[in-house]
Amino acid sequence: MPPRHIAPDRLAVEALEAFERLDLNQIHWVTEAEQAEQAWALLRQEKVLGFDTESKPTFVRHQSSEGPHVVQLATSAAGYVFSLRDTHCIRRVGELLANPDILKVGFGLGDDRKRIMAKLQIEPAGVMDLNQVFHERGWRRDMGVKAAVAVTYGRRFIKSKKAATSNWSAQTLSAAQLVYAANDAWAALRVYQALQEVT
Repeated sequence: MPPRHIAPDRLAVEALEAFERLDLNQIHWVTEAEQAEQAWALLRQEKVLGFDTESKPTFVRHQSSEGPHVVQLATSAAGYVFSLRDTHCIRRVGELLANPDILKVGFGLGDDRKRIMAKLQIEPAGVMDLNQVFHERGWRRDMGVKAAVAVTYGRRFIKSKKAATSNWSAQTLSAAQLVYAANDAWAALRVYQALQEVT
């Protein structure tokens, strides 16, 4: 049995220096057919992608989410945020998520998987939840991307609570939303890469 580790608490994480992030010029907002084709042609060549989704939050009890409203995939160099308002974007991102030859890595992907199956009508394949990897290596609780970045890089991953609870179903996303979404996927990829180095 691996040794049991305890993730750093919030105060310990907040004391760390900030982790690098993708800039807005490294982020692609994919909203229509031509953009989807370009993104798909690049991403399908990758072996591993960072992965996450965003859904418009619900504030009424028992109200179910209609998300995901965006899917984000990241390479080491760029982030791609796909709008699920466009049918061509849905088809191309669905093909990437269903491709077993591309590993998609992220955190807490149980809900994401269920929502994708319901909305995109595809079965995600080649998906790795990094929480499970940390559990297998002896960490006691779900890490989440912030704790994972702190453990693997000794840095503080910045996440905007305002962006997290914003309207992800909007036709146009703000710069803050795009930076938030793309970096969630990108940081997951960076954590995966760090874990591979110590395997």
